[in-house]
Amino acid sequence: MATFSPTDAALEGFRIAREKPRMVLTWAAVYLVVTAIMAFLLITFAGDALMALRAAEQSGDADPAMAFQFFSKVAPVSLLGLVVTTVFVAASYRAILRPEDDRYAYLRFGGDELRLMLLALIFVGLWMGVTFVTVMAVGILAVAVGFMAGSGGQLGAGIVALLGVLLSLAVLPALVWLWVRLSLAWPETFATRRLHVFHSWRLTKGHFWRLLGAYVLAIILALIVMLLGLIIYAAVAAILTGGDLTAVGQVFEPDMSSTAAYFTPAMLIYTFFAGLLGPLQYLIMFAPGAVAYRQLAGGVEP
Repeated sequence: MATFSPTDAALEGFRIAREKPRMVLTWAAVYLVVTAIMAFLLITFAGDALMALRAAEQSGDADPAMAFQFFSKVAPVSLLGLVVTTVFVAASYRAILRPEDDRYAYLRFGGDELRLMLLALIFVGLWMGVTFVTVMAVGILAVAVGFMAGSGGQLGAGIVALLGVLLSLAVLPALVWLWVRLSLAWPETFATRRLHVFHSWRLTKGHFWRLLGAYVLAIILALIVMLLGLIIYAAVAAILTGGDLTAVGQVFEPDMSSTAAYFTPAMLIYTFFAGLLGPLQYLIMFAPGAVAYRQLAGGVEP
């Protein structure tokens, strides 16, 4: 039976970064430019709506119409964000599954990326369906609780409430299990150049815990990289801004009313560090799935 090492899969991103430093630096340069462009577009198309929504939320006057206005304006930038993410995910898969195809440092936009985007949209739809069913189930249970409590059945209401809590606690593990079982759909779609949604179910049979271990370890490593990056950023920014800790912290809730207000010295430093670490995080997060697919696909009939 084909298998793989969760530890090796989780560390694959670091291995590639060590063996292909020029690729990582190219990715960092591209990511840095794209991040700056997306920030400019976000300010241009939705900066005013975002600042108005933020002010309304702080004063307690936010309404659905204001939120809808913001999301309608940010939609084009979100689509660009999906394209950028897909390009880097595909590049991560390409570096592992097609290492010889290294033109443009594995970065490009074509059929592979379009299929991954379509797959992402399909899974968003599936996720929305699962969420709807879950909310409906919890809602029906809440109605039952209210009915029993209103009828004076205190013991029955307590039992149903307990069942509701248990159902809520079961939702997250169930979603994690579903996500892991379908997680190889992305590398399989990339590797075969064909859209695969549910074939991952057969690939991952009997490998749930190994895959979960690889993914959890990769997430921990990505968080460590992010944390170290934030610490280094804070130290550098504090030095270069003369110890202005307020300016250092404002990058997490920036003024997006204009490009001049947004691109402060602290934000420029933060964007630089984000550009350096962003590609490495893509590698860390998406390498395990590609490694697992490469090892497992040979033992499963298509």
